[in-house]
Amino acid sequence: MTFKYKKQLGTRTYQFANLAELMAKATPERSGDKLAGLAAESAEQRVVAQMILAELPLKTFLNEAIIPYETDEVTRLIIDTHDKAAFAPIAHLTVGDFRNYLLSDQVDEFTLAALRPGITPEMAAAVSKIMRNQDLILVAKKCRVVTQFRNTIGLQNRLSTRLQPNHPTDAVNGIAASILDGLMFGNGDAVIGINPATDNVSQCCKLLKLMDELIQTYQIPTQSCVLTHVTNTIEAIELGAPVDLIFQSIAGTQAANDSFGINLNILKEAHEAGLSLNRGTVGNNLMYFETGQGSALSADAHHGVDQQTCETRAYAVARQFDPLLVNTVVGFIGPEYLFDGKQIMRAGLEDHFCAKLLGLPMGCDICYTNHAYADQNDMDNLLTLLGVAGCSFIMGIPGSDDIMLNYQTTSFHDALYARKAMGLKPAPEFENWLTELEIFQDLDSVKLNDGLAKPFLHILEH
Repeated sequence: MTFKYKKQLGTRTYQFANLAELMAKATPERSGDKLAGLAAESAEQRVVAQMILAELPLKTFLNEAIIPYETDEVTRLIIDTHDKAAFAPIAHLTVGDFRNYLLSDQVDEFTLAALRPGITPEMAAAVSKIMRNQDLILVAKKCRVVTQFRNTIGLQNRLSTRLQPNHPTDAVNGIAASILDGLMFGNGDAVIGINPATDNVSQCCKLLKLMDELIQTYQIPTQSCVLTHVTNTIEAIELGAPVDLIFQSIAGTQAANDSFGINLNILKEAHEAGLSLNRGTVGNNLMYFETGQGSALSADAHHGVDQQTCETRAYAVARQFDPLLVNTVVGFIGPEYLFDGKQIMRAGLEDHFCAKLLGLPMGCDICYTNHAYADQNDMDNLLTLLGVAGCSFIMGIPGSDDIMLNYQTTSFHDALYARKAMGLKPAPEFENWLTELEIFQDLDSVKLNDGLAKPFLHILEH
């Protein structure tokens, strides 16, 4: 075997066959890469790989594709849309230089915005691998990504939430009760988004009509979404359903997206269908994407690439369609991919950093499955770290426990904690609505007006 990347350390020579192997060996430890046989064999090997990676020119990622251009449409998208002019200011840098540049005081949100079209996902993934957690937080905080549909998400000192009123039987009363609960705690400005238990077009339309009636009746400046397959949403649009946001799970390789039943052309068709409805009031960002480290590996579609780099490549797919929302469901796939709270926290910070660097309105489903070596204190820690880092939105679920998907995430109360502890507020249009209805009587102290639940009770009686 020919080894392209080598480094002598003492009497031992470390060798890596290609860029994909170097990236995998440089990745902080996680169970998914071990499962795939890609992880570093020792801490020393990992550090050596990181040292080589730090010395690598950024131009390398334009000349050596980790997944061949000829066989993967995500690779073609990355290369064909790369902006050489935007890349020019950093074209002379190594990965290590790029890290230092991003952390420097000379780089602000405007500098980062100008660079975005010139940064490939692989460059973002590479620099994240040689950064400490505090580096990921500091740079992400400097990134500003603002999107709009019926309100404005991503402004400084704002934290939005997805109100997630899932129900194991899609019972309308149960869903409506959860929506009411969430609204009374100031949740739902990112989206009111339901994962349907019965995933078909008819049920999708029924849930869309429920949410649309509530939003229109109370003039709530937010948007709704049923998290069904994108082809179901296209059909719902054709049937005249009140579709706001179009959802799809995406991944970072063509083969992984094939396993989801999607490709770039299907996403383009959905995006155009959504735009044709013209339902946004302050903007036209209408796509909602979810991602998560390990999805390509679970589909046996990773091509020998580590799960974090595969994840970051999914962001190229997302930014092609100007989404309103993107989030990593960071601990959802399970301990086979992210073993414990420490690995989940690291992955959440990496995903948020890489997505923001690439210009995405990144949120995080701060979560874990019940068989992972993690608990709610780990989620509190990640919530706090992401709040400091400027995360665009988080999930809001009754009691932190999704009773339909059976995993643990963040609650309505957790959003209140984050906003109070870090001085964050909802989207401005939603904040005004909360104040006008006196759901929040005092946004600085977040006092809840429980009496205002009464006008909403007729929703439960439908």
